[in-house]
Parts: sequence; C-alpha cells; structure tokens
Amino acid sequence: MRGHCSTVTTGPSQSTTLWSDLLLRAMAELRELYLPLESHLDDGVRDDFSHLFEGSARLDALLQQESPDRHDLMNVLSAIRGYGEMLREDLAAEHTELDAALTRLLKATQAANSGDAPEPASQDHRNITSEPGFILAVDDLQENRELVARYLSRSGHIVVTAAGGEEALRTLNQADVDVVLLDLVMPDMDGREVLRRIKEHPEWRATPVIVISGSQDMEGIIECIEAGADDYLFKPFNPVLLQARIKAGIERKRWHDREELYRQQLERNEKFIRATFGRYLSDEIVTDILERPEGLELGGDLRRVTIMMSDIRGFTSLSEQLAPAQVVTLINRYLGAMTDIIMAHQGTIDEFIGDAILAVFGAPMRRDDDADRAVQCALEMQAAMEEINRLNREDGLPEISTGIALNTGDVIAGNIGSERRSKYGFVGHPMNVTSRIEDVTAGGEILIADSTLESLKGDYCTGECRELKVKGIDELLQVHQILECAP
Repeated sequence: MRGHCSTVTTGPSQSTTLWSDLLLRAMAELRELYLPLESHLDDGVRDDFSHLFEGSARLDALLQQESPDRHDLMNVLSAIRGYGEMLREDLAAEHTELDAALTRLLKATQAANSGDAPEPASQDHRNITSEPGFILAVDDLQENRELVARYLSRSGHIVVTAAGGEEALRTLNQADVDVVLLDLVMPDMDGREVLRRIKEHPEWRATPVIVISGSQDMEGIIECIEAGADDYLFKPFNPVLLQARIKAGIERKRWHDREELYRQQLERNEKFIRATFGRYLSDEIVTDILERPEGLELGGDLRRVTIMMSDIRGFTSLSEQLAPAQVVTLINRYLGAMTDIIMAHQGTIDEFIGDAILAVFGAPMRRDDDADRAVQCALEMQAAMEEINRLNREDGLPEISTGIALNTGDVIAGNIGSERRSKYGFVGHPMNVTSRIEDVTAGGEILIADSTLESLKGDYCTGECRELKVKGIDELLQVHQILECAP
C-alpha cells in the first residue's frame, strides 16, 4: 500500500526512534534465528539474507547521523522491504519461525513508512500475473537495481538495468523496452531530464515510465505526471502494487505496438492501392475513393470539362503487318509516353481503346485553366512523337503519327456501371462531338472546337478554321487547328 512517510529533516525524532528501534530489534531477532539455519539454506536464500543484513547495517549508519538524508533512508528501507518480501515467499512454507520474524520486520518497515507505530502486516499476497515484459530499471544505486531485477525476474520479466540517465537512453536506443522504472535522484542526469527526453523522442514517447522515488514532494509528483510519467511509486514500494503497475504498463505498450503495426499495415495497403489503381485511374480519382467512401456510389454530377481524344493514324493496317510482340512494343511505347504527359498536365485518363486515348481535363478536380492545360498537353504530345519514332526506327518498327481532338462542354462525371462492376467515366453529347472531330484529324494535327477556343485564357497559334458536317450530329461544327508557335 502507498504510505505517508513523514519528512526527515533534523535529527532522529521520537517517531523515527520508535520505528527504527522496532526495525533494528526485528532485524536482530531475525539474525538470531537465521544463523543456526544458515548452512541448511540454499545459496540464493543466503544471498538474499546477506543483502538484507547489509541493508540493516546501512540503516543503522544512517540513523547515527544528525540529519539522515530522506532519499538514502527510503532507498535502504526499500531494499530491506524488497528482500524481506522475497524471503517470505521462499521460506514461509518450510521455516515458520523465520517467516514470523520476517513478518515482524515488514511491519516495522511499514511503521517507518507511516512514521508511527506498526500497522498489521498486509495479508495481500496476491500474485499479479502479466505477459512477460522487457523492463528497464534505472537507478544509481546498485543494490536497488539488483533488488528490482531479482524481484521482477521471478515473475518472468526480462530486466535490464542502467546506472544513470545516459546509459538508460543508450539502452532505449538499442532495445524495444516495454516499461521504464525510473529513479529521480541520480548524479549527472536526474530522472526528470531522462523522463523529458523519453517523452520528447518520437519512438520512445509511448513507452510507459513509472517513477520510483523516496521523495513525496507533491510539486515534484505533479511535475513528473505533467512531463508524461505514467505512474509514481514511493520507496519503499509495495511489491504487489509494483507488479500491478507494471502489468498495466505492459498492456498499454502492447496496445500501442499493435496500433502502430496496424497503422503501418494500413499505410502499406494504401500505398499498394494507390500504386495499383493509379495504373488504371488518375491519382485524384484514387484519392477521392480512398478519402470519401461515398465516392464509390453509382451516379455523378454535371461538370464542364475539356475532352481530349487521340489515336494513331492508320494503326489497323500497321498492326496487320507486324508480329503481335512488335504491336505490343509499339503501342506500349506510345501509350506510356502519352500517359506521362497527360498526367503531368493533371488530366484524367478515362480509358484506352486500342491505340486511342480518351482523357478529360476538369474532373474530378476542376481548375480555371482546364482548357489551357489540355491544349498545352496536346502540343507536348505531338512534340513527343519525334522521340517515339526515333526509338521505333532503332527497333525496326514503323514510324507513327497521331491526331488529337479537343472539345469543351458539360458532361455527367461519376461512377458508371453496376454495383458489381463500375468505372469513373463521362456521359454526354460533348463526348460524341469530340469523337467526331477526332475522326477527321490528320496525322500530327490538333483540332479544337469553338467551345475550347473560347475557354482558353492564354495566347496560342491557330491555323485554318474549318466547318464540319459529321454523321449523327445535325449542327455544323467549327474547328480550329492549333499549331506549335515559332520561338
């Protein structure tokens, strides 16, 4: 249980004399019972008794001082209580007299913690079981480190120790620690600085930190909690309470580790989805689907867009003269180069139809310069044909030329199809108009409709204006040739 230890600032008070006399008498009684049995006990028990008696000697020396240091006093009492608890666990069944003497000793340590007469010894010997954890115990006193390591190792935990702040930070940098037990009063780098560095580190901040200190200064406790400490225990600490806090800390760390693993998996999955579907849809469409689940619903909305259609002139006859592998090489080279240019100009590729490309500027994201970017994209696509044909000549493939048509109008943009299979597409009369314009383009030519010309904000070089009467459309279409301007 958490005690309420009185502050020791002057020479031994009456209450200090009371509990110290009780504790030292209990220790003397225990020593008398222990000596005849020493040779019959195993090495581990004898080692624990040795630590216990060493603690008694240090306590006696501290009590001789006029003003015993509270931190040192609590460290010694913590060691006495810790080794006493472990010895009770080991000896209770076989050595009842030693067990009774150890019980009286532990009562005396409780009296030291309360600054008054001893309370009845706690009967709470619950065994707090938890998933084994990797515990880092940080304390400048070797006996404290050994005690915590011994006690927690019994519960299956792996315990590493650090004698100071710098060593603790090196350990955290090298191992995945589940819980840190941190002493506050240490030379060089104190516990508060260690705590601050842990909680400011992006990879360590989720590691639970339990501060264990002999100081009961309320301001110091509040400061540690505000700095990120997960708990605060006083020396001499209750072993059962320590086990419970460590169990809670390990569970918190495990939850955080699982959440971090899930987050990383989600990030990998999203990257995979973006990389995979980005080959079929524009980045903007993929983002819209991932960030808005309703983006998968069938339907669409009215958008004003600039539509681009292009294809290779005479491709059908060319493909009849080539082997299938050559056709694939030629078409993939052409579509690969065109795709990069269209996406660089923030166009949305709706689909490939053989050698034809259907792209739209203005959906799903509308921009003020959609028509301008469509024209600039078309000019760059035609300019890229020189490099494509150079590569074709090197591979023994025929040179190709492409015609490009642009038209601006209102279409329905959205998910088209069925619940089982759908695509992000566009429906509307302007799509048909664009297709008819593209049918009459010559190789190397860019034709744009009046609607696109009127939507342009920049200055472009135009050629002849034509009037088209095309099948299936009653209206007379006016189209304009876009030319590469001379430098």
